[in-house]
Amino acid sequence: MKKKIIIFILGAIIVIALDQITKAAIVGRFFIHESHTVIDGLFNIVYVMNPGAAFGFLANMSGTFRYCFFTGITAVVILLIIYYIVKSKPQNMLMVVSLTLIFGGAVGNLIDRLRFGAVVDFLDVYIGTAHWPAFNVADSAISLGAMLMIWGMIMNRGKTHSS
Repeated sequence: MKKKIIIFILGAIIVIALDQITKAAIVGRFFIHESHTVIDGLFNIVYVMNPGAAFGFLANMSGTFRYCFFTGITAVVILLIIYYIVKSKPQNMLMVVSLTLIFGGAVGNLIDRLRFGAVVDFLDVYIGTAHWPAFNVADSAISLGAMLMIWGMIMNRGKTHSS
């Protein structure tokens, strides 16, 4: 039990710190919508503020609605993750790591919403004129955590059915 709590706390701190440090660097060095090519035809650093969620979800809703909705949903997710980490089996470390990444990313983006009313995004991946929506370290942690969780569930499903 103690090991998973330490991994959870340290991992979350690392994700949140990396997220906030990179966002502070962008906000401090770039003008809004400023873009710099890193790898031509593939990757830019661009400073955008995303008032919605992934792919601009709910971006056109009122600021008050977005603030309440995203803050409320994030608070519920954070509480559920903490509950699961405390109650989960100690040997399921992949789930702990997955939830740690999701938690750290959720907190990182929540900090932006509380500070700015929107999330700082700056990683712009594209091929030619086809752009993936800009994202950040927190989004990457959430995505990686979700992928690891799905992979762990698939791997554990096979073990459960073969027993």
